[in-house]
Amino acid sequence: MKNFSHNQSALKKKLQNREVSIGSWLTIPHQAVIEILSTAGFEWLTIDMEHSPISIETIMNLIGHIQGNNMQALVRVSKNEEVPIKRVLDAGADGVIVPMIRNKEEAIQAVNYVKYPPKGKRGVGLNRAQKYGTAFNTYQKWLEHEVVVIAQIEHIDAVNNLEDIFSVEGIDGIIVGPYDLSASMGYPGEYDRDDVNAALKRVYEIAKKLKKPLGFHIIDSGYEKTLEKINEGYSFIAFSLDFFFLGDMARQQMKLLKSKI
Repeated sequence: MKNFSHNQSALKKKLQNREVSIGSWLTIPHQAVIEILSTAGFEWLTIDMEHSPISIETIMNLIGHIQGNNMQALVRVSKNEEVPIKRVLDAGADGVIVPMIRNKEEAIQAVNYVKYPPKGKRGVGLNRAQKYGTAFNTYQKWLEHEVVVIAQIEHIDAVNNLEDIFSVEGIDGIIVGPYDLSASMGYPGEYDRDDVNAALKRVYEIAKKLKKPLGFHIIDSGYEKTLEKINEGYSFIAFSLDFFFLGDMARQQMKLLKSKI
């Protein structure tokens, strides 16, 4: 069940201090994948419910396996709505990444769906997070101080409204989604274009000016691009994802093997 120990605050503290924290992305809903990734030293895993077949029926077990392997469990919810957010939090998630936040109003909406009244509008229920009703008061305190809320910046509108998004109390940081950002500018996947890079630079400059934690999801399974982002000043880093780690290594090694036969 959910653990309210001191370790639960590790990611929150790193976000507040803008210290480097490296996690990865889970799209394959299996305990073995979590256990394998845990041996790499990731601090957290994000379960992707937006672009994967992972369902709410499997989410509780995945969260439990992540936490049981000494990582924090984040969930990228399917959309910025109350039911998807409260269900994964009731299942015990340490925080949520909310996709396609484009303005201040949508950021406020996300926080409202995370927090109980009077600071939010989330409906109150009892499940794994509240230890099935035996730790509701403890969970309330945890929710107030430790839950992590990340706004995913993946639209040019969000870039233009970023200062307003950062001003929302309860938003702990942002993470840039480069694919959708480039798509919103009319060039899906072409995030090396000059105009897309200019938008990314603007995000970086605003975060630096406001002294806010800045995140990025690097798809490449090689470490070089991740290291570049860390050296640039990004601190909340999603390093690749499960099927790229698996597929890239298999393709690379098979190509090398075939070249020697």
